[in-house]
Amino acid sequence: MTIEQPRTLAEDLRARGDGALSALLRARPDLLSPVPNDLTQLATRAATRASVVRALERLDRFTLQTAEALAVAPDGCAYGTLRGLIAGEGRGDAATGLDELDAALPQALAVLRTQALVWGGDDRLRLVRTARDVLAPGSGAPSPTGLGPTVAEATAGMSPGRLQEIVAAAGLPATHDPISAAGSLAALFADGARMTELLSGAPEAAKAVLGKLVWGPPYGEVADASATSPPVRWLLDRGLLLPAGRRNVLLPREAALHLRGGRVHRTPEPLPPQVETVARDPQAVDANAAGQAFAAVRTVEELLQQWDTGGPPLLRAGGVGVRDLKRIATVLDVPEPVAAFWLELAYAAGLVASDGEADEVYAPTPGYDDWLRLPAERRWTGLATAWLSATRTAGLVGTRDAKGRALSALGPDLDRSLAPEVRRRTLELLAALPAGSAVAPDRLLARLRWERPLRGGVTMDALRADLVRWTTTEAELLGITGRGALSAHGRALLGPGADSGAEKGRAAGGTAPAEAAAALAPLLPEALDYVMLQADLTAIAPGPLEAPLAETLNVLADIESKGGATVYRFTPESVRRALDAGRTAAELHAFLAAHSRTPVPQPLSYLIDDVARRHGRLRVGAASAYLRCDDDALLSELLADRRASGLGLRRLAPTVLAAQTDPAVLLDRLRAMGFAPAAESADGDVLITRPDARRTPPRTPPAPVTDGPPMPDPTLLGAAVKAIRAGDRASTAVHRGAAPVPAPADGNGRLPRSAAAETLATMQAAVLTGDSVWIGYVNAEGSASQRVIGPVRVEGGFVTAYDHTADAVRTFALHRITGVAELADDLGAHS
Repeated sequence: MTIEQPRTLAEDLRARGDGALSALLRARPDLLSPVPNDLTQLATRAATRASVVRALERLDRFTLQTAEALAVAPDGCAYGTLRGLIAGEGRGDAATGLDELDAALPQALAVLRTQALVWGGDDRLRLVRTARDVLAPGSGAPSPTGLGPTVAEATAGMSPGRLQEIVAAAGLPATHDPISAAGSLAALFADGARMTELLSGAPEAAKAVLGKLVWGPPYGEVADASATSPPVRWLLDRGLLLPAGRRNVLLPREAALHLRGGRVHRTPEPLPPQVETVARDPQAVDANAAGQAFAAVRTVEELLQQWDTGGPPLLRAGGVGVRDLKRIATVLDVPEPVAAFWLELAYAAGLVASDGEADEVYAPTPGYDDWLRLPAERRWTGLATAWLSATRTAGLVGTRDAKGRALSALGPDLDRSLAPEVRRRTLELLAALPAGSAVAPDRLLARLRWERPLRGGVTMDALRADLVRWTTTEAELLGITGRGALSAHGRALLGPGADSGAEKGRAAGGTAPAEAAAALAPLLPEALDYVMLQADLTAIAPGPLEAPLAETLNVLADIESKGGATVYRFTPESVRRALDAGRTAAELHAFLAAHSRTPVPQPLSYLIDDVARRHGRLRVGAASAYLRCDDDALLSELLADRRASGLGLRRLAPTVLAAQTDPAVLLDRLRAMGFAPAAESADGDVLITRPDARRTPPRTPPAPVTDGPPMPDPTLLGAAVKAIRAGDRASTAVHRGAAPVPAPADGNGRLPRSAAAETLATMQAAVLTGDSVWIGYVNAEGSASQRVIGPVRVEGGFVTAYDHTADAVRTFALHRITGVAELADDLGAHS
């Protein structure tokens, strides 16, 4: 029995099951914006140039090679013909084993069918015409195959007389017109035996010329077409080379295929390149990555502590200035590119933003306070998941855009939609390897180039190379990898099945952060509630400190060095800072005694008592400013000090001096002179001068700049398939007493028409009989559609019916129904 072949892509889609239709919409989500009315509209949308190009960019190298071979093959070729174009005819220097090719070719065709780029059975494979136009070699577009135009395309502008001369020189009989002459010449080049006979008489120099052009590019340059060398003239006379301008010749496609042994590509690549690895100890990898993960959390925390009372101002064009970035790098003791990465990471995680005030500055967000209250492992997963999905690319900081403007940290124009895909896929390649396997970035890049060879041309390929390099560096900084290998918690972060592809990894991403946190938690150092005080006025924290202890110690002492252990140094200025914050000397002594594993050294106790004794002896208040002190000798000393000459001091009373300056300035100047003044209120009470923490209004993290529409979830896919199927039934339905109504070429379908009275009567009859009917409907926005509905009730100018298109009960206004038609019995029962 002969099975009728589909004549169009729409018919092919109609013959597929719902699973194949779901796979198409999942692979090409751009086809769902908006949901097509029927399969004809879906096929039309799938064949547009923009959609086809986007689909081709998602193919791996061998699947793309298969599509390129189909673009060269005649339309409707058989599977054997396609295999011959890829594997060749047993001649040439093919380096790829036929077993690997025979195993990969059906899979490549299945992908092309899933993407609706190829349709038809194996005996008549058809490439979508738009894809053929994009991939087929031509005179105006170079092809990865290295092939040139066909004989018919290359001789389109040639004079009939010259064409007949070529036919005669090739030993072919004369023809009546140029079209048949070109066809005769093409048939000669495609006939292996006759071509072998023709080339057997070619000069060796002519064969050498063909050898230079056979694998492309197919164009060669000559001094002058009228005065060429004898070998080139021999080839031109027989059509093996055809003129392509005054100084150029080309090798026609049919001749090149014969010389290649029938192969479209010099080296078919059915298998991805092997990824060379270096084995590491998995336990050492996890320990190294966990230490770096903890360091990443502490670095972000330290960075935002510097901005706790307000960060640097925004540049006019947005972002952080170069000097501010250098200052941050100095504080964190890292290079500037690494400082830019930590800034961008905190921004992507929603921990820092601009405050939106008139004098706009950067400051931590309220989300930062919530983040600080989380355990260290959950703080890390928040940073890591934000990095994975962020399109902002810190590696671009310091480079220039197309207009020559420098790109700044936290500034605009840092989004690259390719970044999340490259990050995730790079880590997934590591996840597919045995635990502890490290890979060089250039090997990862070679694999990604095989998976996405058409991705955006030379410019995008250069960006992809940078993204792979930045990904490996940033993953190491974040602790996702350790010594170049993926850690256990990094593997958990990608989700189960991550090594099977990006789609499964994203689908499982909901529980991945919790699993990653659970894997990381046992590897992190336990927070300590103690320090070890030293006689040289330092304190050593042998590990991470609990948050309250660390917060108080940061006020009371200055961090001198960081690493596995943190060294804090106590100075008169740091102790005064704690007293300014409202602590008393007794409270500081009690705090140190409670949290030190060693006795409190006597020099430290003396330092606290000495600073506390002097603290507040001078009182600064607002007159415009005044100084008050019970020790009039101290005030006399101050009046005599030349360093105070700019303060405008004068004595009002034995214990009071007035100043011609602002109280805040007066406080700073006196502290610079070595005094320990305290501010006081109008009531004479000491003011706590520690500034309050500054926070932005509630902010959401920056939204990633997506490359195309997002991946639809299974619920949306199922609903879309039902709607398209129902709409297709409506557009192809046969109503009683009439022939099928064909859908127009644009795929919108032809709406039924009927009078208002007939519409009402048909609806009422359908309610009584329980039949489904076919209606045309115009919604409130003026959009027309056709639907198959099962009326349930007609009243008040509305029809309540089961809408097969939406798979739900809906209400339709009678005055918006353009017409109604009863379905044929078999179709009505089916719907």
